[in-house]
Amino acid sequence: MSQLASQKGQSHHLNDEAEIFFPRSTEVACVSVQEGYERWARNYDRVPNPLLALEERHLANILPDVTGSNVLDLGCGTGRWLTRLLARGARTAVGIDLSAAMLGVARGTVGIHSPLVLADCLQLPFQASAFDFVLSSFAFNHIRDLQGIAQELARVMKSRGRLLISEMHPEAYARGWRPGFRDMRGPVQIETVSHSTESILSCFPLNGFAFLRVHDLFFAEPERPIFLAAGRGGMFDSASRIPAIQVYEFTKPVTETGS
Repeated sequence: MSQLASQKGQSHHLNDEAEIFFPRSTEVACVSVQEGYERWARNYDRVPNPLLALEERHLANILPDVTGSNVLDLGCGTGRWLTRLLARGARTAVGIDLSAAMLGVARGTVGIHSPLVLADCLQLPFQASAFDFVLSSFAFNHIRDLQGIAQELARVMKSRGRLLISEMHPEAYARGWRPGFRDMRGPVQIETVSHSTESILSCFPLNGFAFLRVHDLFFAEPERPIFLAAGRGGMFDSASRIPAIQVYEFTKPVTETGS
């Protein structure tokens, strides 16, 4: 999930494939996650995206050492993090996603030789204690059941494992930012949900995780050229005052049984 869409102001074209909408009008089709990414997959990596650029700029310094680790990319989409995780020394990197179209793009990407699994993130097809590190990038806004995903992640992660959740910031969501794009059939927004910071910070510790830290990421000068190229330079300053992404770090402590 990525491209921003807001519900205030008026509509500004981003390019032929993606837009930011001000406001969400009756002309914008709101579609399911499955349909949305089926339609977006082909162009997902081709369109400059300020959210993805912002995340990539910061996560490089937030990711833990994954050398020799078994890694899961939860909601891997087109696989943009799989190559990075392998380059950072991961022993294995598995991608899972609910969109066959997005996984199809990942399979055609040079450098991705990882297992790619089509499955529901709430029913992870992996054995217990399989992964040392799990990354979820822009997937939680498509997962309603926080309790269910927390339980599944606790099951498949090893003790001392690390979990990194990167998601659209709740404040940005509250201001109307949404994943969206434009294709030949018109402008589209993908169905999403929002989880408050408090809900995530309460749910995961209740399911065996220890909270480490949270990061609020703001657009800054490196993202300005993307706004300018899209003809949206006038909204950069206001957008950069809103936290765009929230990144949560958790670990799974060793239990009394050692599991």
